[in-house]
Amino acid sequence: MEQQIVKVKNRKGVRVIPGYGLCMGVTLTMLGSFILLPLCSIFFSTSRLSVQEFKEIVTSPQVVSGYKVSLCCAFCASLVNGVFGMILAWVLVRYDFPGRRAMDGLIELPFALPTAVAGIALTYLYSDKGWLGSLFAKMGIKIAYTPVGITIAMVFVGIPFVVRAVQPVLEKLDRQYEEAAAMLGAGRAYTFFHVILPEIVPALLAGAGLAFARGIGEYGSVVFIAGNIPYKTQIAPLLIVMKLEQYKYSDATAIAFVLLIFSFTLMLLINSVQIYMQRFNKG
Repeated sequence: MEQQIVKVKNRKGVRVIPGYGLCMGVTLTMLGSFILLPLCSIFFSTSRLSVQEFKEIVTSPQVVSGYKVSLCCAFCASLVNGVFGMILAWVLVRYDFPGRRAMDGLIELPFALPTAVAGIALTYLYSDKGWLGSLFAKMGIKIAYTPVGITIAMVFVGIPFVVRAVQPVLEKLDRQYEEAAAMLGAGRAYTFFHVILPEIVPALLAGAGLAFARGIGEYGSVVFIAGNIPYKTQIAPLLIVMKLEQYKYSDATAIAFVLLIFSFTLMLLINSVQIYMQRFNKG
């Protein structure tokens, strides 16, 4: 069944959508007030710094270490979320079992749960005296106050992005392709990697990218389990807060500007890859 596209104007140039002007005005106002204006304020605040001052702030050893910790842990967390988020979405879509709706609702718990609560809970759970941390401590493995603990916290807050991005694609995926592949003698592994996976890769990249970006900027759920050890577990958002507490607003905005540019570049790259893969699949 073909989808019907509603045109903004008919052939005579008369608008056919009631209230289009009002809706567009409200949309642009909200977009400018709550998204573009705050982002522009970072650009204007950073522009007050000279090139040398900006370079000294963002390339100081402590700040560079914070970038490395945030980026490396967020990247590892996005890989974990990509794999297990796809598995969770597959289970929720393809299997019917008792408690499926409850599990589906629990996926969004990291969105609703305050990040500070999540951070305290994870720290208590994975500390050396916690339920799980004590078991690993007996084996000589330390989780809390290490990059491993930071990665776990980022996995917790990022996995809903992957599940909710992949789940609708799996629901709309026509199973006739799988049946045709099976009739032609293809095995389950071949069908998954050559028929199903190419269809969900764009959504998977989008979800993993959002989880990556969320991990880079995550503060509340990470700051407690990180331990804030200089040059080891200090994350970039913590450095921003520290600069603000020291009334060094220019330093804080410079660090935030670098994170903003990186996140924007990441989203642009992911969208470009999505468009390319969609055109490739159609071709």
